[in-house]
Amino acid sequence: MRILLFLATNFAILLVAGVVLNLLGFDSIMAANGVDLNLSALLVFCAVFGFGGSLISLFISKWMAKRGTGTVIIEQPRGADETWLVQTVKELAAEAGIGMPEVGIFPSQASNAFATGWNRNNALVAVSAGLLERFSRDEARAVLAHEIGHVANGDMVTMTLIQGVVNTFVLFFSRIIGHTVDRVIFKNERGYGIGYWVTTIIAQIILSFLASMLVMWFSRWREYRADAAGASLASTGAMVAALERLRAEQGLPQDMPSEMVAFGISEQMKANATRLFSSHPPLEDRIRALRENAG
Repeated sequence: MRILLFLATNFAILLVAGVVLNLLGFDSIMAANGVDLNLSALLVFCAVFGFGGSLISLFISKWMAKRGTGTVIIEQPRGADETWLVQTVKELAAEAGIGMPEVGIFPSQASNAFATGWNRNNALVAVSAGLLERFSRDEARAVLAHEIGHVANGDMVTMTLIQGVVNTFVLFFSRIIGHTVDRVIFKNERGYGIGYWVTTIIAQIILSFLASMLVMWFSRWREYRADAAGASLASTGAMVAALERLRAEQGLPQDMPSEMVAFGISEQMKANATRLFSSHPPLEDRIRALRENAG
């Protein structure tokens, strides 16, 4: 399973926040009279930290993406390829009604691309060196249109809101589970013992893993929307051709950092991967959807 860098960052922030707050004893504030949970206060507490984790992930997404992939931003185009790349992104961004994104190239021979950023007028669009070398101009333009579609659709903001809700309930239910185990199994009548702290952390990890299915469902759905946007901006034929090229290259080695692949237009197939935890739909399904919509 390929995990979005956004999700990995968010999970790490959430886990660290949970551990630190446990160690500092903040959870005791949520207990009414030191015995029963104050569910209203607990929900507010979890929402503040749940959305806080996802917002931090969003605001540092460009920085993390650049560092994670080694993306080099094109400040001044050097050569025909970089000039074409910047000009094409500029044209597509104007057509989509968004601000001009930063444009970069990352050193990977696998054909891939990604878009990220905290708002549609302050984004980053990057392509791999391999894609730029092997794809035709029409195919590369379709890939860029797909990524611009992600930005124009506000996918990162929507992802943040979904992740914030997921984080809130992961924190909320993990603490209810910890409270129940501490009271029922460990028989602590007041305050919290080691059973609460350990159970809460374990429950938080397990619930985060299960909740990622919802986030991955949205990730798959947004790919169909970005494909449709790419077809609208570049043409259905070009978008289908780009996906066909990606499908033909699926057997090639993937040297893009694994946590970044889900940002890209394609994701290398794994025989043991399940659709529930897949960030992208199968390329065959995406191609079929484009052809059906065109027909």
